[in-house]
Amino acid sequence: MVRTVGTVARGLRAPIINEGEDLASIIVDTVLNASQSAEFPIEDRDIVTITESIVARSQGNYATIDAIAKDIANKVTDDTIGVVFPITSRNRFQSMLKAIARAAKKVVIQLSYPSDEVGNPLMLIEQLDELGINPWSDVLTEEEAYDKFQELKHPFTGADYLKIYRETVEAENAECEIILANQPKAILDYTKDVIAADIHTRKRTQRRLLAAGANKAVTLDEIMTESVDGSGYNPDFGLLGSNLSSDERIKLFPINGEELVQDVQKRLKEETGKTVEVMIYGDGAFKDPQSHIWELADPIVSPAYTEGLSGTPEEVKLKYLADSKFDDLRGEELQNAISEYISSHKRAQVDEAEGIGTTPRQITDLLGSLSDLTSGSGDKGTPIIYIKGYFDKYSD
Repeated sequence: MVRTVGTVARGLRAPIINEGEDLASIIVDTVLNASQSAEFPIEDRDIVTITESIVARSQGNYATIDAIAKDIANKVTDDTIGVVFPITSRNRFQSMLKAIARAAKKVVIQLSYPSDEVGNPLMLIEQLDELGINPWSDVLTEEEAYDKFQELKHPFTGADYLKIYRETVEAENAECEIILANQPKAILDYTKDVIAADIHTRKRTQRRLLAAGANKAVTLDEIMTESVDGSGYNPDFGLLGSNLSSDERIKLFPINGEELVQDVQKRLKEETGKTVEVMIYGDGAFKDPQSHIWELADPIVSPAYTEGLSGTPEEVKLKYLADSKFDDLRGEELQNAISEYISSHKRAQVDEAEGIGTTPRQITDLLGSLSDLTSGSGDKGTPIIYIKGYFDKYSD
C-alpha cells in the first residue's frame, strides 16, 4: 500500500515534573502509554524530544539571586558594573539584573537599539531615519531617548524596559544609569568593569571590550559555572538559557543531558526492540514575521542528543527534479524516476541546483523548532514530543 502520511509530530501529555524524580522512567512510560492510547507504533528512527525545562526541574538546577550576586561580586569586583547588550525580557534577564544590582553600588546598562539581539524593539528603525539618528555611532542617554521618542514601550507587551530595568536596579538600593548605543566601547566612558550580557554575539563583544581597554569583561556563560553555597550551576553555559522561577530564584539550563538522552534511548530499546533517537530542546530557532523577534534566547537549541541526530539533512528539491531533470515525464513514470534518483544519491553527489532551497541547518535545530512550536510555551502540558517519519524520503 502506498504511504500517504509523512512526518507527524505529537505532543505527549506528561505529569508535572518535580525535583528528584526519575525523569527517564517518566519519559519512557509517557511514550509507551501514548503509543497504546493513540495507537501509533514505535519504530526505528522515531524521535523523542524533551523540553529543557523539565530536565532542569528534575535535576533541581536552580540558583538564588543571592548566590548569583555572590558569584558576580567575586568576578566583577568594582562597585560600578556595566552591563552591555542585555535582551529586554522579564523572564530571561530581569532576575539576572537584580543579582547584578545586588552585587554593585551602581549599574550602567547599555541597551542596543532600535532592538535587542533577538529582535525585541525599543523603537522602530523608521523613527531613527526620520530623526536622523545613526544607530552605529550615536550614543543616547536615557533622557535623550525619551525626549526624542516620547515613549519606549514594547509594541506587543506594552512594557517599558528602561523603566523596568531602572526600577529593578534601584529596588536593590543601587544607582542606575542607562544609555543606548551599539558600540560596546561606549560603556567604558562610565566603567571599565563590564558584563557582556548578549547571547550569541557575547564572545565578540567581550573581545571588543577588552581591546578597547576594559579592565574586566565577563560574559553570562562565565557566571554560575560552579555551585555557590550549594546552588545549581551550568559548567558550559552559566546563566545563559536560564528562566525566571520565582522572585528570588532562577532555573538554569540543564546539565548532564547526554546521560538522560542515552538512558531514555536504552530503556526504549529494551522495552520495544527499536532504536529511537532522543534529544533535549530549548527555544526553537525561528523568526516571527510580524514582530521580527527571533525566538532563540537560549544559547543553543539542543544541549544534548543521541548520535543519530548529528549532522544536516540530505535532501534534494523535488520541484526542481520535476520541473527540470524529469520535466518530460508524467504520472507513475515521473514518480518512479524521482524515487530512484533520491534512493541512489547522497547530498555530496547531487548537482548544486538540485540542492538549492533545501535548508542547510543542523537536524537538531530543525527538530527543536518543530518541537517548540508543537509544545508551545503556555498551558498545553506536552513537554515531550514524539516525531514519526522525519527521516522518511519520497522514495521510501
